[in-house]
Amino acid sequence: MRWKMTEHGALENLIVLDLCRVIAGPFCGAMLADMGATVIKVEIPGKGDDARAYAPHINGESLYYSNLNRNKYGITLNMKTEEGKKILKKLAEKADILIENFRPGVMDRLGLGYDALKKINPRLIYGAVSGFGSYGCYKDRPGYDIIAQAMGGLMSITGQKGDPPTRSGNAMGDILGGLNLTVGVLAAVNARNITGRGQRVDVALTDCVVASLEQAVQRYFVSGKVPKRRGNTYEAIAPYDTYQAKDGYVVIGCGNQRLYEKFCRDIIQRPELITDERFLTVPLRVEHNEEIKEYFEEWTSTKTVEEVTDIVLAAGIPAGPIFDLEDIFHNKHIAQDREMIVHTTHPVMGPIVLNGNPVKLEETKVNVVRKPSPTLGEDNLFVFKGCLGMSEQEIQQLKEKDVI
Repeated sequence: MRWKMTEHGALENLIVLDLCRVIAGPFCGAMLADMGATVIKVEIPGKGDDARAYAPHINGESLYYSNLNRNKYGITLNMKTEEGKKILKKLAEKADILIENFRPGVMDRLGLGYDALKKINPRLIYGAVSGFGSYGCYKDRPGYDIIAQAMGGLMSITGQKGDPPTRSGNAMGDILGGLNLTVGVLAAVNARNITGRGQRVDVALTDCVVASLEQAVQRYFVSGKVPKRRGNTYEAIAPYDTYQAKDGYVVIGCGNQRLYEKFCRDIIQRPELITDERFLTVPLRVEHNEEIKEYFEEWTSTKTVEEVTDIVLAAGIPAGPIFDLEDIFHNKHIAQDREMIVHTTHPVMGPIVLNGNPVKLEETKVNVVRKPSPTLGEDNLFVFKGCLGMSEQEIQQLKEKDVI
């Protein structure tokens, strides 16, 4: 069943200034733009976002950049010049939200920090994401995703048993930062409806990673033991792991006692494992997970991944294959039904694909392809003339002075 959609975007009444670069901030801007906000991407003249240099490229344009900056209007502005600062202030006067990911203090030194801009627009919501936040003894440190994953504890618990600390295969720290910045600025929008005032939203990548550690924090508090790398197992539940099949690996999650008993009794016909003293409770099964895995793999290794998945799912127990990107691209549920691989056309690159948006709204459709990512300064004329009332001659003069 398809939902009935309206023509409205959930955030169509919001104007956002996106001063961000690379991943965390631009991810937030893309989420807001997908949901209908008017997002104006502000970049350095002649250079742009660092992500424009990141592969893969098609016809000289970065698809890396395009994915994180779809649906945005793109302008250039040199905020180190006095004229550039004046223009940014005029834009901030009209904006609902400003997001940036400079190191704390940079915008203040430019005279464009929250304390300066709220005097111009008391309703402005000022969202900042950085490696360590705007206060605390690490606030002046530079921070990238890998630093956040390292110092946020994620690398310490990621990897196979006995292996070195491992970074997750994607920029998890940045994505978590972008998601939390999105939540924060939208919470501030609602708070503004209550108080009539905007506020500063401060998000640190490292904080976001620490928050994602969930039960590892509580386990350390209770036991005093530092959580170690456990491969694909989970310290709270077992059996909950990858298992060898004839043609690859399959994941099975027996998340409670009922599912464990059903798997032992109905799937592998080993009911004695239910009453085995080593496996009576979840904590005992976690402790003896390697022994359980041997019993499970005696069965899974005789079947293909597809056979294991079908049999286990038919019994109502969670299971699935391990997909790579080729699998995802061709999977009907993920790529098509859930629209997580979006095919569109860019005016310079031609046919491209973008990551879909995981938020599905019943009435106000979240749209990944309203507008292609902008070429550098593509919308200067539209924004400066249409939004700020500048003449084309004034805009040309700004360009000649390297202000835009």
